[in-house]
Amino acid sequence: MKHTDHTIISCAVTGAIHTPSMSDALPVSPEEISAQALDAARAGAAVLHLHARDPHDGRPSSDPDVFRRFLAPIAAGTDAVVNITTGGSAVMTLDERLAAARAFAPELASLNMGSMNFNFAPAASRVTRWRHDWEEAYLTGSADRIFSNTFTQIETVLRDLQALGTRFEFECYDIGHLYTLAHFAGRGLVRPPYLIQGVFGVLGGIGPDLDHVQHMVRTADRLFGEDYVFSAFGAGRHQFAVATHAAQLGGHVRVGLEDSLYIGAGRLARDNAEQVEKIARILDEIGRHPATPDQARSVLALKGAAHTELPRPDGPHRDEAVRR
Repeated sequence: MKHTDHTIISCAVTGAIHTPSMSDALPVSPEEISAQALDAARAGAAVLHLHARDPHDGRPSSDPDVFRRFLAPIAAGTDAVVNITTGGSAVMTLDERLAAARAFAPELASLNMGSMNFNFAPAASRVTRWRHDWEEAYLTGSADRIFSNTFTQIETVLRDLQALGTRFEFECYDIGHLYTLAHFAGRGLVRPPYLIQGVFGVLGGIGPDLDHVQHMVRTADRLFGEDYVFSAFGAGRHQFAVATHAAQLGGHVRVGLEDSLYIGAGRLARDNAEQVEKIARILDEIGRHPATPDQARSVLALKGAAHTELPRPDGPHRDEAVRR
């Protein structure tokens, strides 16, 4: 992999897996999402990975107008890289999943590199009281749901968003997903450096064993040489072990309430920033240092926030808001 002097911390702020009944800390409204994203950036996150939620009941949303309500204050309050999901949720169509990224042409967008079983139904057994009537069926239904990311769908995402100058967080939930990326690279449909985001511990994907992290890196080394940077996250209780190991291998890290609601064994995180603060402390202990947003842009060859269509609210320019 391409080694760097600093470690990029990504924060996945809300996602589409966890539901409001699981944690009071999970941000749902645009105001909550933007506030937690800004706090995460202040804590050291250089990249903010963003999904939207229906403000009324917290279910995953693909509505660009909902995205706009939290993207505007984020763009005004931080220079962190905005990374908009194209995964959305498995119950959305591809056009729905792409709607926000097409509208806002972000610097970075996530892209899942293969169709897969994506089962988070076991989480339902840990909830004793449901806030909304959609939640239980949404969780348990994932056991009989395929998250579709066909080669045609992946090519559609690549062509549509690269035409806007957007680059990708290639989410690889298994070793085969690396070969899918190599296929598109060989066809000239993607260009380096590739940000490979290894995902470990999702039921239906590769397990969270640390030797799997090394195996993914070794495989990526064979396929891409120094044309890629590696980041990783572990689902649930594996979050910090996987991230720490990725950093020790010279890679980058991702945390956030999308990936785990906890800060330690049996202890719910109070917010996203607490997880960012923890991984930043770990990085310091192992001699690594968090990258700034501009350092992340340089490593990932991003186009810069000025070349996006992110909304700018009335009021101070982003740089002035950051200085304040």
